[in-house]
Amino acid sequence: MLNERQNRILEILGRDNRTSVNDLSRHLDVSSVTIRQDLNFLEAEGLLRRVHGGAVLKDGDDLDNRLGKNYEKKLSIAKKLASLVNEGETILIESGSANVLFARELVKIKKVTIMTTNVYIARQFRKNTQANIVILGGIYQHDSETLVGKITRACIDQLNIHKAFIGIDGYTTEDGFTLRDMFRAEISSHIIQKAKDVFVVSDSSKFGCTGLTNVCQLADIQHIATNADLDPAFQEEFREAGIDVILA
Repeated sequence: MLNERQNRILEILGRDNRTSVNDLSRHLDVSSVTIRQDLNFLEAEGLLRRVHGGAVLKDGDDLDNRLGKNYEKKLSIAKKLASLVNEGETILIESGSANVLFARELVKIKKVTIMTTNVYIARQFRKNTQANIVILGGIYQHDSETLVGKITRACIDQLNIHKAFIGIDGYTTEDGFTLRDMFRAEISSHIIQKAKDVFVVSDSSKFGCTGLTNVCQLADIQHIATNADLDPAFQEEFREAGIDVILA
């Protein structure tokens, strides 16, 4: 759990992409020793990269790098969703940085069964020995640690999926929900076809953006979990379509 000061550091990095120990010390009114301890902790959590005299926001497309972007927004969504999961439930978590934080919150629920197509998400439960973790097979994508391909689709076909939590890279009224990765998009679409109850999980910055590949349309899902600052026009559109909008 991050403290208020560490969350502020991530907010500053999310805005500026780079910061120094001295600037943070002045801005947050604490010693440089405390700031260095915070930066070292945040680096160990995979939320930033330490450089001489400060820190930078991680670059790249892997989950470690994306966790620090809009961290507070994603964490609020994760906490809200975790409060809706009961002990003993079985759910499927696909991928995405907000879903990683969701998984970390679920670690606090001792007896839960998690099916996932993402190895990084599965590893969040390594200290919860009472949780049942089902990793669906497939081709391993090194950056995102997501499993894709024919074997993954075959695994999904064998499952009765009641609740599925899907990450996205964008949504527009014209294109629906989209992802940058066409292989991951194929798996997400397959999960959505099989699941009875589909939750799209994304911070509010993704709405109004478009990824490379279509995943599904609004009519294919039942819930959207995002932030309370979501554009009111999108909120109205979703509710008029009968979607359960979960705001955090």
